[in-house]
Amino acid sequence: MKKLLPLILALALIVGIVPSASAVNEDVSGTLMIYTSMYQFVIDMMDEAIKAEFPNLVPGNEGSFFFYGGTGSLQTKIAGEMETGTLGCDMMLVAEPAYSLELKEGGWLHQYETDAAANLRFPYDEEGYWYPVRVCNMVLAYNPELKTPDELPKTFEAFAKDASLKGKISMGNPLTSGTTMAAVAALSDKYGYEYFDGLGANNVMIESGSTALAKLETGECDVIMILEESVLKNRKEKGSKLACIYPEDGVILIPSTVMTVAEEKSANMNIEACEAITDWLLSEEGQKFMTEGYMHSVLTGFTTVPYDSVDTDGLIAADMGVDWVRCYTQREEIRTQFQEKVTVQ
Repeated sequence: MKKLLPLILALALIVGIVPSASAVNEDVSGTLMIYTSMYQFVIDMMDEAIKAEFPNLVPGNEGSFFFYGGTGSLQTKIAGEMETGTLGCDMMLVAEPAYSLELKEGGWLHQYETDAAANLRFPYDEEGYWYPVRVCNMVLAYNPELKTPDELPKTFEAFAKDASLKGKISMGNPLTSGTTMAAVAALSDKYGYEYFDGLGANNVMIESGSTALAKLETGECDVIMILEESVLKNRKEKGSKLACIYPEDGVILIPSTVMTVAEEKSANMNIEACEAITDWLLSEEGQKFMTEGYMHSVLTGFTTVPYDSVDTDGLIAADMGVDWVRCYTQREEIRTQFQEKVTVQ
């Protein structure tokens, strides 16, 4: 019997009784282009994984499936492409539900009901036009080598209202950053536009995350509003001591969505590939790249968290929440109020 076992297993592999460990989506072909705002190192990891999983799929951007840009720049690019009636991509991993609502309303998205939806712990479009794929977490951060937590605000409210912090705080620009826009929408919803008055009175500096982190290191800033992933990445890759404050009035979780462009308006009209990639992204295999990229997973029961982070379900319980409809329909009003009350440098 021992001599027959190898032969039996070989035959089983041939007829498909025992699945091969190297089974891939070989039937998915054509060209695919994805617009994304993810970190380049995450893009690099996912490029290699997609090429292995979908060996007959052709990258649409000079060897890469992805075209990178910040949320604001990609939205500007997409707005320009809309004038031609065709977008330069087939899928998007960018921004947040407010932008997805806008694209859905404009008729730019493809409807796809994935079985993975049953395993999501974040809201999604019930008609299948968009799904959360990775979760960013807006927090406060400080330098424990220069300040103790007792010296710093424990809430987003105090970040804007504590006069002792005047000239020593920093945040992103909601006019160009989708995650910062979501954060200020949530904070102005919770505290009113007076929250922006507080930021202006405290001379908040509006700048990139890398600049803000550098100012924390030197002590030019005492505390900053920033995505948790930026702090965690610095801690792991640079040995930074910078640490997160998870505000007591709530963290702000920002699920970034995956969207497929309507076939007749897409670059390569490859809906089959888009649907297969959506399923893969929302699988445990696809989600591990999100946590390796210092973001949180959207899957129920996915216990892995980003390096040095905290339990995702605990963050969900502490989430301040964002009114995505307001973030979309009142976007210009929120931006105008921010510009009028906060000096954008």
